[in-house]
Amino acid sequence: MLFRQLFDSASGTYTYLIASRPGGEALIIDPVLEKVDRYLQLVRELDLKLVKAVDTHLHADHITGLGALRDQTHCITVMGEQTKADVVAMRVAEGDRVAIEGLSLDVLYTPGHTDDSYSFVMGGRVFTGDTLLIRGTGRTDFQNGDPRAQYDSIFNKLLRLPDDTLLYPAHDYKGDTVSTIGEEKRYNPRLRVKSIDEYVDLMNNLNLPNPKMMDVAVPANMRVGLHQDEVARKGWAVSPTVARALQGRPDVAIVDLREKSERERHGIISGSLHVPYPDLVESLGAGGILQELAAATGKRIVFYCAFGERSAMAVQAAQDAGLKSACHIEGGIDAWKKADGPVSS
Repeated sequence: MLFRQLFDSASGTYTYLIASRPGGEALIIDPVLEKVDRYLQLVRELDLKLVKAVDTHLHADHITGLGALRDQTHCITVMGEQTKADVVAMRVAEGDRVAIEGLSLDVLYTPGHTDDSYSFVMGGRVFTGDTLLIRGTGRTDFQNGDPRAQYDSIFNKLLRLPDDTLLYPAHDYKGDTVSTIGEEKRYNPRLRVKSIDEYVDLMNNLNLPNPKMMDVAVPANMRVGLHQDEVARKGWAVSPTVARALQGRPDVAIVDLREKSERERHGIISGSLHVPYPDLVESLGAGGILQELAAATGKRIVFYCAFGERSAMAVQAAQDAGLKSACHIEGGIDAWKKADGPVSS
């Protein structure tokens, strides 16, 4: 496995690049905008394909690199389902898995620092965002933070992981790079409380100044979505209402780009063909299923995904591959449902 821990000294942020092998798929956790060029250089040097970019929560001390990485690599952006960000390609919940070739991360909902805070567990490692830090815990006094929720996240979820689990936080300001669950149980001063009320009192009296970047970072990080109106202006988008009229027509193939777990959890548009987004390039190439559908049968390809991010990128790829009638459902199955479009299990 390839594992790299990268650091942004301006914000004290740790970013993690993970892949199962050289030449394989990779994901990145908590990227910082100013470091995107460095991440991409490392991806090239290690001969990796970046396929997912994950934020543990909506950050207040730096601008995320999610949007820039998506724009440059066409990767899938991932956050928790409670996020206030306008659009991310995939929203996850507790019990889900974030998977790439050869690796998967189990998703834990660990609110408290913010109401959209998540942790990710993988092979003896846990990426805790700002929920549990090395010898500390994330503040709970803004972005719907809640010390009671954080106590539950820490004591009833994270500290129940095996003691030898390596702990990798999103931030550190003292130079520590890694800890373990066992170490934090023994030495973290914030965890020496005897009750939830004592923890709440401790967190409510920290009296910390706001992060220096908060007024800039939070609004910017809420607007990371791909501008789907650009795709619409090119005539490559249809509304859910128009898509419903296309459903079932013999000259139309509706294509679902989501992962199997998303389809099982949120349902599908009846009659749609499943081509997961990671398989898109192959399916659009010579002999690929979508190329054959369009070329051999003349079908119009209509893509959809969760919120329109992946399908908007798929339309551009399809256009580049010569499928000039391809389009996507603007806003994805989320917009389809809001327009009372029928969904099958």
